[in-house]
Amino acid sequence: MTQNEAKIFLSAKRNKTELSWFRSFHSFNFGNFQDPDKEHIGKLRVFNDNTLAAGSGMKMQVEKPTEVLILPLVGGIEFKNSAGYHDFLEAGKVQVFSADASMEYEVLNPYESELINYLEIWIEKEKTVRTSTISVDIDIEKRNELLPIFSSVHNDAFGYFGKYDGREEGVFQVKNAGNYLYVFVIEGAFEVDNKLMETRDGLAIWNADEIEFEALSNDAMLLIFEMPA
Repeated sequence: MTQNEAKIFLSAKRNKTELSWFRSFHSFNFGNFQDPDKEHIGKLRVFNDNTLAAGSGMKMQVEKPTEVLILPLVGGIEFKNSAGYHDFLEAGKVQVFSADASMEYEVLNPYESELINYLEIWIEKEKTVRTSTISVDIDIEKRNELLPIFSSVHNDAFGYFGKYDGREEGVFQVKNAGNYLYVFVIEGAFEVDNKLMETRDGLAIWNADEIEFEALSNDAMLLIFEMPA
């Protein structure tokens, strides 16, 4: 496998916000947590792994034009935003909210007794975006290939999901030279660019034309994002 300039973000070293009804692990600096080793990667500003208690909700506001992605992992979520959009999502769907500066959204747990777990991802935009909200279906039973789940409104950032059998290999080719990559393992283990990655680990990669990866466990799942520096 080829090897590129990279930095790993270990799951066990993520900062954590924890309340009685909400828990969030932050791959990058977020809120009051500021660490020189946890700076965001290019335009990928937020990558949070959130758990929300039954009947609870979390409201957020973006400061700048931002592509917000919400990926349910366990249970279903209600999603609302200040553009008047309201939807229910389960695992296998991605909510993509192209938000202008100062817009708000809310994630709610509709269950009476169950926790929900979801990923919250922000990709900042330099230009004002046309506000939109779409729901993208992921075929989570499809295996051993990368499936597109996101393309930014300016077509300069992209996201992919893959579910792999053990020892299956893959290659990701960068679309736009100079873009950064961020790989996140949802479940299982992978070797990515000669680096071992386990559940909820992240890997930032620079100056790559392509990356190679291999699943080291069955039903291993990962995300790959490409975005401007």
